[in-house]
Amino acid sequence: RRLNELFQERYHLPPTALHRLASSQPALGTLTLTLTYRPPYLAAPLFAFLEGRAIKGIENVTHGIYERTVSLEGKNGEPCQGIISVAPTKKDDALILTLSDTLLPVLSDVIFRVSRQFDLAAFPGNVAAVLCAMNDDFPGTFMEGIRIPGAFDGFETAVRAILGQQITVKAAGTLASRFVATLGTPIETGHPGLTHLFPTPNKILSYGEGLADELGKLGIISSRAAAIRALAQALVEGSLRLDGTRTREETKKALLSLKGIGHWTSDYIAMRVLKDPDIFLENDAGIKHAMPGTTPKKRLTLAEAWRPFRSYATVSLWR
Repeated sequence: RRLNELFQERYHLPPTALHRLASSQPALGTLTLTLTYRPPYLAAPLFAFLEGRAIKGIENVTHGIYERTVSLEGKNGEPCQGIISVAPTKKDDALILTLSDTLLPVLSDVIFRVSRQFDLAAFPGNVAAVLCAMNDDFPGTFMEGIRIPGAFDGFETAVRAILGQQITVKAAGTLASRFVATLGTPIETGHPGLTHLFPTPNKILSYGEGLADELGKLGIISSRAAAIRALAQALVEGSLRLDGTRTREETKKALLSLKGIGHWTSDYIAMRVLKDPDIFLENDAGIKHAMPGTTPKKRLTLAEAWRPFRSYATVSLWR
């Protein structure tokens, strides 16, 4: 009963309406929903993070609005494709989600993914109670309401992490854009900049042994091509899951078993994809820059006081 009341309050329709909407013939239009959070919510740093790492053709962040292409499987395995946009609003403690009505059959999945990507379930007061002490050692670092940039698609974010190993964010973005332009699936959206769907693991594996040569033409070295192929293989075989159906420990162990994925990459994926709130990347270049004059051991020692919210501390230091 409470679920029905809350659903009606938030989305202005009963849960049963989703079944009717999903089974009806879709019109060419959009649906807009309000996704609430517990304030405060520092939207600007999160949207800036996503903007700096947006994959050309897949994502776009303009004037503080995040847009992306989406392809998800419906209840009967049918592909549901379209676009979504997410924007903050100053009037309410909420984000505004707008999606193509072609995505209605997978509406609950879209809401779930957006909620995780924008960290809407966080308790900022609990985080602040632990991390306000960061400002004693690094003044101005922590601000209440900071959120962890999550991932809409686990495979996409994991591939982006592999491409970004030991190079700058800008260089990784260039490689990711080439990757999508070559291996992605074109889609007509009517929105400039949203032109492709990210390749699936099966699409990656369809290149076989020729994947390294194909990616080599794009400037992606063979070791990273092999890591991407191993990642896709593990997901297809089921030895790795990035959907939260296995524990974080099991998932990180499976990631580390893949050649070409080390501790930084597995921890980065755990933070963004698995939503692990207690990841600290002591050897990350951004963390080194934000904690000058410290050794990795010293950084780890300082971060002990930031448990169990070291992921929020990491994002604060990046900011």
